[in-house]
Parts: sequence; structure tokens; C-alpha cells
Amino acid sequence: MQLYNTLSAEERAIMIDDAGKQRLTLSFYAYAQISNPTQFRNELFLAWNSLEVLGRIYVASEGINAQLSLPADNFYAFKDSIEVYDFMKGIRLNIAVEQDDHSFLKLTVKVRDKIVADGLVDETFDVTNIGIHLKAKEFNDLLEDPNTIVVDMRNHYESEIGHFTKAIKPDVDTFRESLPIIEEQLAEHKQDKKLLMYCTGGIRCEKASAYFKHKGFENVYQLEGGIIEYTRQVKAEGLESKFIGKNFVFDHRLGERITDDIVSQCHQCGEPCDVHTNCVNEGCHLLFIQCDSCKEKMEGCCSAECVSVIHMPEEEQKAIRRGIKNGNKIFKKGKSDVLTFKNNEETHGVFVAEKPSRSVGTAIKKEPKIKKVYIGKGTHFFPKPSIGQFLIEENEIKIGDTILIKGSTTGEQKVVIEEMLVNDLAQEKAVSGDTCTFKLPFRIRLSDKLYKVLD
Repeated sequence: MQLYNTLSAEERAIMIDDAGKQRLTLSFYAYAQISNPTQFRNELFLAWNSLEVLGRIYVASEGINAQLSLPADNFYAFKDSIEVYDFMKGIRLNIAVEQDDHSFLKLTVKVRDKIVADGLVDETFDVTNIGIHLKAKEFNDLLEDPNTIVVDMRNHYESEIGHFTKAIKPDVDTFRESLPIIEEQLAEHKQDKKLLMYCTGGIRCEKASAYFKHKGFENVYQLEGGIIEYTRQVKAEGLESKFIGKNFVFDHRLGERITDDIVSQCHQCGEPCDVHTNCVNEGCHLLFIQCDSCKEKMEGCCSAECVSVIHMPEEEQKAIRRGIKNGNKIFKKGKSDVLTFKNNEETHGVFVAEKPSRSVGTAIKKEPKIKKVYIGKGTHFFPKPSIGQFLIEENEIKIGDTILIKGSTTGEQKVVIEEMLVNDLAQEKAVSGDTCTFKLPFRIRLSDKLYKVLD
């Protein structure tokens, strides 16, 4: 009984090209009680291998999460294979916006503890008690409601290249990180606001909506079918797309173009760009945004160090990466220290409630306006030593200057520079083009602006 792949990715790509068949890329999920996930996994592999299904599928006692491709002429046979199981009868299959015959090059069906890792240990949590599903038009309408808070339930590297207008986009690497952060930020609005969520295909929102209802949020809504189904309905019904940019996808394509808007930047030069790529150094494999110009200049690498590595003999490269496990580090897209431009400005934020209007006759003390000049922007924060890094874009700063750091989350913070490093060397002054670092008593974000306070 064959339960594994016998062909390499390269051999499979050649077979796909030789077959000359159009393939469909699709995704689906279902929450269900599965008593024997291993047996379920084996049954799926045997049924799908014969249908030339390729993809990445996770099964667990709580259900199934699948992203895959298959020959278009096997689509109905595939539907029959999943509808053998009662919980998948009539299931919605999200067909990709853009097709690529090489989106997947092997079939992987893995048994996991959960189909969406949430970090939760709570036996009273009912994952089936979900929020209200909304179709594209209903979602658009609710976006315009002033009492709505819309939250992107994806990771920072996904929302960075595309998102819904007005959305909160938590600066997180994983789904499990986002749940407590959002709960804390919106704790005061469990009753008075409508919580509207979206993700790629709906699976994360399904669990998140149940989680927030479990935590006492009264008005919880989710985008049915996620961004993929939203885009299909927008096109079919001639609606305005409130989603701008690209939808990040977890296959060979790494993104689907939804609108022509480019809302992110090359992580190396800062030019508008939304093309993800993997560093060609196999010992690194960092996934980041790189424009064509930087791709040519850096030979597809994320850093000068990686460029030097790929020019070494193969045996030396193997020796360097032997024993190194990058793991999830490759998904620190836009956060790696080797990248200069990380997380495009204003791509992430927190909800700030509107301030109540003052009653007639109430005296308001006006704060004096701070005279300042723009200097640059935050590019990194080192949490252990509590050091902020900034790119100087205009003017100059020096030791003894009072600076103002301003951002939607940071607020307005003033501090006097007592010492600093400029381009990694202790210096008195930093000018346009320099990268400088200095100690701060607070955390900065990548969208924060740096100003010099004038006398």
C-alpha cells in the first residue's frame, strides 16, 4: 500500500508539462469530529494519489484543512471522493483566482494535533459556536458601518501585500499570537461594536469567531469563504472590491493579484513591490519581498552574506548548513535583521475608539504645538537591549538633541539622545542616508516617524 510520493518535484513538474492537462488549484476546510485521523489520512492519500491530486493537507481530530491542485477533468471524481464523508457533503471548494499548473508538486497529507494551531487548552471552548457568515455585498455594507471593527486574522507577511480598507492588521507571525492581542485591544468593545473578521479562505475566522464569542463578544461576523470567495463574488456581481493589493497564498505562486494596488515595498530598496521570493541560499531560504532590480543585483539573495555563500562549492555550502534548522525563521518575512525596509508604513495598527465629543461649555486646555522637523523612520527594534534603529532620510540629528517619535501605536514620545551608533560606529552626528541606533525606554514600530524637536 503506497502512502508516500515516489517522484521528486522536478520529475513531477516534467510529468505535468508532458501531460498537457489544465490543473485547478483549490482549497477547503471542515471542522468535524474525526475519531481516527491516521486512518482518515491514509484513506485520503490512496483515493487522491490515483486522481493525480497534489497539495498540502492537514487532518486532525477537529477536522481537515486542504490546499491542493488536480487535473480539471478529475474535479468531479475528486468531489465524489470527499463526499463519501458526511461532514464534507456539499462543502464549498474555493477555486484559486489565478491558476498555475505547478502550484503544488507533491501530495502531502499530515496528521496534526489541530488543523489550525491556536495554543488553546480550554475544554469548555466550542469551536462550532461560530459567528455570522457574510457574503461579499453584506461584508462591504458592514465595512461602512461606523460601529464596525474589521480585523485581519492573517499574519503580518500576508496582510502586508494586501488587505481590506480600514482593517486592523495585527503584527504577528502566527494565528495563535493574534487571539490574545486582539482580545486585549478590543476588550472594552465586547458589547458596543460589531467585530468583523476575514482571512484567506475562512478557516482561521471560523475558529476565531467561535473564540471571541466564547470570550464574551456579542456581535461577531466573518467573511464567508474568505478573500478567495469574496473575490469570486465581487467579479460575478460587479461589486467594488474593498480588498486592495494581492492575496498571499501558501503555494508556489505566493500571491494572487486582486487589484492593481501595490501596498507594500521591496524589503531591500524600499521601492513599491509585492512579490515574495525565497532566498536562493538553501541554508537560509528566507521568504521576503524583492523587486526585479534587487533580485538581479543580489542574485536572488536576502543579504551579501548569502550571495557569498551561493558562490561557494556545493560541498562547502552543505557543510555550512549541516545541522542548521531554520524552521519558522523563514517566515519572519519583512522582520529579518538583514532587510532594511520592513513592514510598509501604516500596514499594521490597533483599534482606537473615537473620542467622545465634549459637552457645550466644557473648557478644553490646548496643548502647545511642538515645533519639529522630519528626520526619518523606524526600521527595527531590539527588545532585549531596548534599542531603536532608524533610517535618516532628511536633515540631521546629534547627541544632545531632543527627538520626537510618533506612531499610531507608539503615540508621541520625546527623548534626549545621550549616545548613539551611526552605521554601527559610535558617532556624534547622523545625517541623511545614515542608519542610527540608540537606547529607548519604550518600544517602537516600523511605521513610526522620527522628528527633531526645535527650540
